[in-house]
Amino acid sequence: MKRQDTKLSINLNKVALLRNQRHVGYPDPVLAGRTVLEAGAHGLTVHPRPDERHIRKTDVTALAALAREDRWKAKGVEFNIEGNPFDDYLSIVDRTRPDQATLVPDSPDAATSDNGWDVFAEEGRLRQVIATLKGLGCRVSLFMNATDDPEPAMRKAANLGADRVELYTGPYADAFSTRDRDAVLARYVKTAEAAVAAGLLINAGHDLTTENLPALVRALPRLDEVSIGHAFTSDALWMGLDGAVKAYLDALRPAAGASSEAA
Repeated sequence: MKRQDTKLSINLNKVALLRNQRHVGYPDPVLAGRTVLEAGAHGLTVHPRPDERHIRKTDVTALAALAREDRWKAKGVEFNIEGNPFDDYLSIVDRTRPDQATLVPDSPDAATSDNGWDVFAEEGRLRQVIATLKGLGCRVSLFMNATDDPEPAMRKAANLGADRVELYTGPYADAFSTRDRDAVLARYVKTAEAAVAAGLLINAGHDLTTENLPALVRALPRLDEVSIGHAFTSDALWMGLDGAVKAYLDALRPAAGASSEAA
């Protein structure tokens, strides 16, 4: 797989969060989803939580139907549902049959996802859930931390039946403008290499921006998909949804930002 083939999946949670502040029904996450697909995004991501504080179950159903439209399926558009498999996560997946299920170990009251799985402590639960999801026809990705000793965890993730890992990039984003950037980035490279060696594909997500994406894309041995929501929605306030999609697609090209960083 060539690095420029990294897929861009847009997380629509923040659009839904804004919609939920009023009773008027807009901005519509489904309309936003259609707009970003028309602009060239490769997929849509949602992370429904039990309190429905942003994405609602009805949104998940409507967005799944959008992604299944013939014009988008012909272009390989994918639908990704993130979440901790508690409450009715599995039933939501069963009803909507997304292309990918991304398992994230966040608590119901978490403001956002902020840690990866301990695949050893959660082995029994994850093995069962992964088998169920794959039985529903979903590709399964596990949200994972980048570490200094990633090989055991990556081998375990593969042994549990996961197809991919999604690298939690919050620490990378935090370090990007500091003197710790290179050391932290090296940890992600090492973790990605261990994932590849274990036969896993690699996704990434959390606080990725047009500024910090290019260095990550160039450094990792492969990057199959990124899911971006908060920064994307923020940029769209100034660029528009169409312009923001194009900006992130540009940032995913391996040479993006090389000249400016060299200077």
